[in-house]
Amino acid sequence: MPAIPYWHVDAFAPQAFAGNQAAVMIYEDGFPPDAIMRKIGNENNFAETAFLVPHDGEDADWQLRWFTPECEIRMCGHATLASGHVILEQGGGDVVRFLTREVGVLTVRKAEIGYELALPAIPTQPGEWPEAIAALGAEPVAVMRSPDRYNIFLYESDAQVRALKPDFTALGAMGDHQFICTAPGEATDIVSRVFVPGAGVPEDSVTGSAHAALTPFWAERLGRTGFTAFQTSQRGGLLACTLEDGTAWLGGPCTTVVEGMFRY
Repeated sequence: MPAIPYWHVDAFAPQAFAGNQAAVMIYEDGFPPDAIMRKIGNENNFAETAFLVPHDGEDADWQLRWFTPECEIRMCGHATLASGHVILEQGGGDVVRFLTREVGVLTVRKAEIGYELALPAIPTQPGEWPEAIAALGAEPVAVMRSPDRYNIFLYESDAQVRALKPDFTALGAMGDHQFICTAPGEATDIVSRVFVPGAGVPEDSVTGSAHAALTPFWAERLGRTGFTAFQTSQRGGLLACTLEDGTAWLGGPCTTVVEGMFRY
């Protein structure tokens, strides 16, 4: 029976029971079969489980893959931040680099806020999606879309975003898109909610990858490169967002909730 080092981390959270939950698992001898990672992702039942293996190249320190309860995904922010937290807490140092399959090398570094994660900024363009608007249940001011399935729906107010009651079945039938609903915030510069039912995550708690799209979107609208963001899910999470040379730097703390061994 394999025994795999395991951490349950609340990312973008200064204490337990907030932010977004991620499992981090380290395999010293290479990734297990995809079928096993899918089963582990389903067993953990977090938005994402991060799988790490050592990398012997000069371009990165670790290889990283992410699985939801249903499938592998191309990029995950909060589980990468959680992975950086685990590695830097265990091994020391200030910076760690992760080689991913589809988005290249991602960097996590220690910062005054806790950690900062560098994700490639995701540009979006004006678009239309009446079926998604109907499923979200409220008419937005604007719709912005990207080919990578990141879709921003801009609303007028914080209250409108908080009041949304989406039809998750209808949204899930549209595929594994992110439906990112956002507005100017009251206590922070912006707020958001993120729905990904097609990937097994009806409402995500705090979504780093969504903020890789929100960072360039709001930087242009606000007329500055840095701002504060709050994802107003049931758990909630605060992020510091900065656009720098095509990179979205997302800052926040992490809290380890469980550390042990995963056996199967």
